[in-house]
Order: sequence, then structure tokens, then C-alpha cells
Amino acid sequence: MTQEKRRVLPTREQLRVWRDYIETAEVLRVLLAGRLQSEASLSSGDYQVLLALSEAEHRRLRSSTLASQIGWERSRLSHHLGRMEQRGLVRRAVCADDVHGIDVIMTESGAETFRAATVPHLRAVRELFVDALTDSHLSQVEEVTNALRRHLALEPGN
Repeated sequence: MTQEKRRVLPTREQLRVWRDYIETAEVLRVLLAGRLQSEASLSSGDYQVLLALSEAEHRRLRSSTLASQIGWERSRLSHHLGRMEQRGLVRRAVCADDVHGIDVIMTESGAETFRAATVPHLRAVRELFVDALTDSHLSQVEEVTNALRRHLALEPGN
């Protein structure tokens, strides 16, 4: 076994790369969230929920499925859905096939809000992320992302 394989802690250089990656990703996340909020009055959480519902059949998902898809705890989702319901973006209903389950349904207002937010959000993704990278860089990001997803036993990206 090589010295590098036996090493328990990351090297100074590995830590530098890690911190640069984490700090840059956080700045990017904050900038995108800020643009989404200012241009569409949606939080990034609102957008995640609406995106998942927009891709679901009949814009409807069981709450446990929605929580799993977006990687949230069910209690966090429940609180967030309450706020979204108050704004008329979603509604909750008892599952037709399980009286103990709850379906989350995107309202027409939620669909309109999501559609209005999508173009400005995608424009911000392009400006803040895509435009900074060459095609070669994008391929490298994809390669690194896929390696991390495999290592973390996550489903492959779309």
C-alpha cells in the first residue's frame, strides 16, 4: 500500500482544493438564491419544490416522495409547504389511495409563478456558472460530479 493510500488526513494541498471548492460553491449558491428571491420572490427551497412538482404527473406528488426527491426531512418539508400554501403556490390533499398519506399539488398560481421564475433563474445559472467555463471545463465538472455521486452512492445526474 502506498504512503498516499495509508494517509488518514488530507494533505495541505487537498484541503486547499476542498476549501476552494466549498467556498466557491457556497458563494454561487448564495448568489443564485439571491437572484431567485429578487427576480421571482421565490426562495431556493420554493423553487426546488415547484421544480419537482412541475416534473410530476398532474403536478402532484406524495409528500414523502417529494421529501425524498429533494433530499429534505419530512418535517422540514411540512413546515415549508405550510408557508407555500399560505402564498397559494401549493395545496395539500389526502391521498386517494391512502387516507394516511398526503399529496402535494402545485396550484395554477404556483405553476404561473414557477414559469415566470424559470427564465430569469436559468439566465442567472448561465451568467454565474456556465459563462465562466469552457466546454472542456464543463466536461471536467461533469466528470468530477459523477465521481463524487458514485462515491457517495447517489443516483447518477440527469
